[in-house]
Amino acid sequence: MSALREDQKRHLRRLGHGLKPVVLMGSSGLTPAVSEEIKLALEHHELIKVKLVADDRRQRQALAAQIAEQAGAALVQQVGNIALLYRPNPEKKRRIALP
Repeated sequence: MSALREDQKRHLRRLGHGLKPVVLMGSSGLTPAVSEEIKLALEHHELIKVKLVADDRRQRQALAAQIAEQAGAALVQQVGNIALLYRPNPEKKRRIALP
């Protein structure tokens, strides 16, 4: 996915503010099942929150980047243990219009 401009990220952060985490990672971390669930959630919603399980900030940042890379999504924002991911659907199914 191409990089998002700052105004697009700002728009997505506004839309994601009221969202609840769709995928909650367990103590096993990023398993293939969790990765597949994230991909399915992105197909359906385009913009999702994922609750991460990691002890320190660097681990959470690395995990969020790894999830975004595996899912082919953009990491819009990460605050604490919550990551906001965006991946657009094909044009005909797109739900979110970016500025």
